[in-house]
Parts: sequence; structure tokens; C-alpha cells
Amino acid sequence: MSELQPSILLVEDDYLDAMSVERELRKIKVMVPLHKAKNGREALALLRGEPGTPKLNPLPNIILLDINMPKMNGIEFLEELRSDPILSDMNVFIMTTSNEDSDRFAAQNLRVNGYIVKPLTFDTFNDGASSLDSFSLFLDLLKLKPQ
Repeated sequence: MSELQPSILLVEDDYLDAMSVERELRKIKVMVPLHKAKNGREALALLRGEPGTPKLNPLPNIILLDINMPKMNGIEFLEELRSDPILSDMNVFIMTTSNEDSDRFAAQNLRVNGYIVKPLTFDTFNDGASSLDSFSLFLDLLKLKPQ
């Protein structure tokens, strides 16, 4: 039985931020499929296979989620994801330019696996811009690298 290929779902409305994430993943040689959604509604449609949207199969191993997006923001997406019995246990890492405690607490209450302040970079774990959560993300992403 062959093992299913891991993948990542990036939920990000900003084109430059999405390109930055792709660049950083390539830098650390994480070469798995990267699916993209521009907001929470689009991401849920991909995860659920809603009419007119092909379902991601298999589901991604990790969701990298921006908080500030139009139509359905990251917190609203997380609330919906966590209430869905099929999707509720997915690994989600928040990426945001927001350093607001209220955003962090809302995300933690919705069981995120990590919280990273953008810009996302794997080069500078000790510069204060990244947190231990980003180090945790880095280790999880490394597990996606081919051995």
C-alpha cells in the first residue's frame, strides 16, 4: 500500500505574502503540493468539496492560515473548521501581521498548533520576530520533506 503524499493548504489573500511562504518552503526544501485559497470560504469549499469546487483529496496535513482576510477571516474559518466533525482535528498554523493579544487568544481557544507573526521566515528564530510556535511549525514542515 503506497503512502499518500502530504500537502499544505495556504489560506492567504495577499499575493506577496503567499509568494513569500512558497519561497520560504522551497528554501528549506519542503517540496509538497501547496494548495491555495484566498479566504476562509474558499478554503472550506476546497476541504469539503462543495458544489463547483473539487475536494482536496487527501486532505492537507497542515493549514497555514492568515487571520485578516475578506469574506471569511481566519478566526471565522477556524470556528467553522473546529465545528465540522470531519475537519475539526486538522493542524492549523496562524500567520498574521497582527500582534494583538485578542487575535492570539481567539486562535488559541480554537486549538491552533502555532501562531506566527509575518513576515514568515525560517532563517531567524532568535530575532524576536519569530516565536517558539514558528519553530514548532518548522519541525512539522520538515516532517513533510522526502527522506
